Amino acid sequence: MWQALRTELHPKGLEIVAVALDTGGAEAARPWIEAAGPDHPSLIDQAHITDELFGFVNVPNGVWIDEEGMLVRPAEPAWPPREPASARYDEIPADTPQRLKEMLGEARKIRTDPAAYVAALRDWVELGAESRYALSPDEVVERSQPPDHLLVS
Repeated sequence: MWQALRTELHPKGLEIVAVALDTGGAEAARPWIEAAGPDHPSLIDQAHITDELFGFVNVPNGVWIDEEGMLVRPAEPAWPPREPASARYDEIPADTPQRLKEMLGEARKIRTDPAAYVAALRDWVELGAESRYALSPDEVVERSQPPDHLLVS
């Protein structure tokens, strides 16, 4: 999905950079990157530096950075559309370990709107700073703050 979106929007100035957050390094991430066969840059963040810099809390997350290097949308879920959308985690093999079954059960509860995310991204590529999805620096800072329940006093 990301490759198709990059192919569509790269002529208009969008670049997608994939970052594999994998403590196993290149050996662990390489098969996934090679299977995807991307034309866009794919990096491996073994030390999870991007987590610290951008506030990633799950995968996939996306950040939008404009041509001036300014963050115009902080880390947020960036789920690509999948076909069929209903197939995600629907059939868990019987021999799956119980702990993994429980995790997949929780993952089923995550609600995403991939079509809305992609529509917003397309709007930003077309309109740049005039897009209603491009945030001001103050809005980026506000959205980058941890939720109140995570603040330590």
